[in-house]
Amino acid sequence: MSYKNTFITVSDDSNVKTALVPVPRNGKPTMASIEYELIKNNPYKYTQEDVQFISYLIRNKIDTSGQLDELREQFFAKPKACFRASPLVKKYGWGIHYDHDGKVALYEIESALYRQFLQSDDVKKLKGMRSKRA
Repeated sequence: MSYKNTFITVSDDSNVKTALVPVPRNGKPTMASIEYELIKNNPYKYTQEDVQFISYLIRNKIDTSGQLDELREQFFAKPKACFRASPLVKKYGWGIHYDHDGKVALYEIESALYRQFLQSDDVKKLKGMRSKRA
């Protein structure tokens, strides 16, 4: 599922007031650090599905010289969680905006642009999923 013209807000139960940059753990990139680098360095270049697939390839060190279409089809054969469940919105304080083409960019919770998305009537707003049950 890919959203369009939608803003995913930081999860209600996140206690982050300032966005944090996810860092690799034990010298290995985490899904959050990979997703962050891809989206932050390429705003509105990738769709959610692109980011998920590229992150999978990077995390698992898969050679990309092979049949990418076949690999992508296999990867998406099972449903994937949307970015509402991403650690970027649950733990690190980043909002995710999907443009009219479904391409994504990140916005810090403390930024003026984040607040503009919250106040805009032209953008659908969805809350990031909670980390804990209410």
